[in-house]
Amino acid sequence: MQFRQQALSKLQSPESLDLPVRLARPQGLLALAVTVVVMAASCVWAVTGSVSSTVTASGILTYGQGSYVLQTPVTGQVTGVYVKEGQRVAADAPLLKIRTTRGDRAVRAIDAGRVTALVARIGSVVRTGADVATVEKTGSARDPLVAMVYVPATGAANIPAGASVDLTVPAAQQHGVLRGTVKAVGRAAQTRRQIADFLGDTEIAGQLARGGARVPVLVQLKRSASTDSGYAWSTDDGPPWSLTSMTLTSGAVHLAAQRPIDWLLP
Repeated sequence: MQFRQQALSKLQSPESLDLPVRLARPQGLLALAVTVVVMAASCVWAVTGSVSSTVTASGILTYGQGSYVLQTPVTGQVTGVYVKEGQRVAADAPLLKIRTTRGDRAVRAIDAGRVTALVARIGSVVRTGADVATVEKTGSARDPLVAMVYVPATGAANIPAGASVDLTVPAAQQHGVLRGTVKAVGRAAQTRRQIADFLGDTEIAGQLARGGARVPVLVQLKRSASTDSGYAWSTDDGPPWSLTSMTLTSGAVHLAAQRPIDWLLP
């Protein structure tokens, strides 16, 4: 009770009413000032700053027309092979000769292109419908290469035409990256089977479709007359050799820079 009476009497004493009231300590004012400055700077950065992002995925160098798998229309023994892997053939050119019970038959190319795989060998026996060769459709050695990059569906929606792309070729990493731009983005995701139908290679299709269906992104390679490959690289000269189709690569697609405030706006 004694302490309570002393506290009440002190509250009722008017002698301390003329003393100034301390609202905040100096340390608190400094912290408040720093907070205000940081918030102001963040608001300015959100409106005037920009953030860039990339979408990375596996891809392959090829020709834009795709490939086809050639199948034998007859059953018999292969007695002649007229082409080699890597050789270019014209449309309707004979690739194989097969001896059947009704005489010799030729297996011909459907479209002009480059033979990327040759399954049949002299002496082997093939049955009707068996795969004997894979031909990449291209009419001329001067046809430009393109890159097909297969990205997840969630990332493909944000890729615009004209976006810059950096392509890494494993055998030429010491020479920098290959430059390109997005020419077109597929409308729907493709399965492993659809990718294999385009490339004519189920094994490569399995690597590109690993993890699920992928959306194809067509990348046009930038040409350069000053490099041995004929294409532009991040270095001045690039690798001292020519690029070939069906070469695996990885692509980094650079998306358009966005203001941070755009993430908050509907």
